[in-house]
Amino acid sequence: MPQEHYFSSEPEAKKTETQISFDVAGQNFLMAGVSGSFSATKLDPGTRVLLGHWALFPKDGNVLDLGCGWGPIGISIARLKPETKVFSIDINNRSVDQTTANAKQAGAKNLTASLAHELPEDLRFSAIWSNPPIRIGKAALHELMLTYIPRLEPLGRAYLVVQKNLGSDSLQRWLEATFPDHRVRRVGTEKTFRVIEVISPATHPSS
Repeated sequence: MPQEHYFSSEPEAKKTETQISFDVAGQNFLMAGVSGSFSATKLDPGTRVLLGHWALFPKDGNVLDLGCGWGPIGISIARLKPETKVFSIDINNRSVDQTTANAKQAGAKNLTASLAHELPEDLRFSAIWSNPPIRIGKAALHELMLTYIPRLEPLGRAYLVVQKNLGSDSLQRWLEATFPDHRVRRVGTEKTFRVIEVISPATHPSS
């Protein structure tokens, strides 16, 4: 099935679920992927690389799971770090519904899934974790970063996994140029994937 449907608000594909098992920090997770969402039948390799950095999961605070798909990133954080409050967002209704169902099955009561426009505008985050939707195009991806990176709390951290041949290095350079008061660096490389860390300054310019 073509994956362009995963960034549609209402996927056209018939809804089918696939059971997906994966491990994070020695714990097994069993979730259902759903057609019409990102990587519907398996854990995406980039997401697997990002989850391999579980030692960087925040211990508490508000956490944004940006572009949640069927929920593997946000649910992993919520279950392993129960003192966090995870907000999983997507523009895809089916993804939001599936994340909610998977979180309930996983016992992740500290996770709320919603459509992006439903996220309260005054919420700030100690961390953002994302396998961002690169295929929406550079302009739309940059707009996504411009919307959410400024919502990090002072010294908040964003972790983004991007494939090298899909523009990880150019995204890192853009982040460095666009957020000069933030610390931007690569914290992981595995196969063709890069994990980029963005740390907000101790005080925001508006402070």
